Amino acid sequence: MSGPRRDFHKPVRRAGEHLDRHFAAADPADVSRAAHETAAALLTRARTDPTVEVVDNIVAFTARNGIETIAELWARSPATTLPGALWRLYLLQLMIHDDSAAAALLYERGRAALRTADDLVAGAPTPAGPDEMVALIDTILRGAFTGDFAVALDRAAAFCRVQAAGAADLADDHDAAEPDRAATLTTRALRLSTYAEDLTACAALWRRGGLT
Repeated sequence: MSGPRRDFHKPVRRAGEHLDRHFAAADPADVSRAAHETAAALLTRARTDPTVEVVDNIVAFTARNGIETIAELWARSPATTLPGALWRLYLLQLMIHDDSAAAALLYERGRAALRTADDLVAGAPTPAGPDEMVALIDTILRGAFTGDFAVALDRAAAFCRVQAAGAADLADDHDAAEPDRAATLTTRALRLSTYAEDLTACAALWRRGGLT
């Protein structure tokens, strides 16, 4: 998980530092058990008490409490597990909220570059500005807790693929004049593509009853 998190800003870096301190000597089995139990409990809470207040609190959790709390619980979870899936959804939300203008730029570039249905699956309006990006990722996260979990994961995966295509396309623009910028965008595209693969795999597992 350390690779994808380097693209995010200070809250995520602080989370990683806190995670290392907190779990340095912890039993990996205890950490894994806590991750799975808390992820399942959070999902169950939202589905058994889907009031606006409860769901709003869950969707806005990192904005109110920071990323550190869920980083402690979920950041070391394997990609294709329930806590691993939720961790990726919250990190995507943080990325969009942290720089919605950049997200909108990448999304529009990706939308133009792709020849797939990913834009339709993700569900962004046309055009999609910064506010629309924030609304989209919040809607996807809300859907994970109140709707079909697999559909929410598929939407998040499609969103990542559009963003990845945009980052790769923008990297080409900077390749000659700004190679460092191009390299950063290429790295982001790769990480977003990896996230898309992880989330798609999680969606398939959920439909088979195998995502725990």
